[in-house]
Amino acid sequence: MIWELLKETLIFTGMEAESSNDVMKKLGGAVIHEGYARDDYVDALIAREEEYPTGLLMDGYGVAIPHTDASHVTKSAIAIAVLKNPVRFIQMATDDDPVDVQLVFMLVVDDPKKHMDELQKILMILQDKEVLTKVYESETADKIISIIKEKEKSL
Repeated sequence: MIWELLKETLIFTGMEAESSNDVMKKLGGAVIHEGYARDDYVDALIAREEEYPTGLLMDGYGVAIPHTDASHVTKSAIAIAVLKNPVRFIQMATDDDPVDVQLVFMLVVDDPKKHMDELQKILMILQDKEVLTKVYESETADKIISIIKEKEKSL
C-alpha cells in the first residue's frame, strides 16, 4: 500500500520552488535528512530526470514522479510536494514537451524489482481527478495521507 510509505515529515504543502531542480533538491534533501537515501541521492535524481523526464499531465493537473536507482536509497518512502506555484518539468517520454507541475510524488524505492509496481500504484491513485484536487487543496500532510489511504481502500 502506498499510504504505508507516506510520512508526514516527507510531505510538503505550499512548497516554493523556482525550478524542477529546486523541487528535487528540496524534496530530495528531506529524503536524505530523514534517512531514506544516501548523500548522492539528489544528484542522481537530477541526472535521471534529465535523461528520463517524469512530468505528466493528468486531468488538468501537472504531476511529476521523479525517482532514481535503488543504489542511492537506504529504505523505501514516498515524498510529496504540493507546489505553491507550478514549475516546469519535461513530459515523460519526450525530450522537450514542457508540463507545468503542481504536484510532485517522489518515489524512493530500495528494491529495483519493486520500482514499476510502486509507479503503477501511484498512477492508479493519480488517475482520479477528485483525488488530485483534494491533494492539491490539502493544507496538511496528515490530510494528504488520509486522502490517499481512502483512495487505496476503494481500489
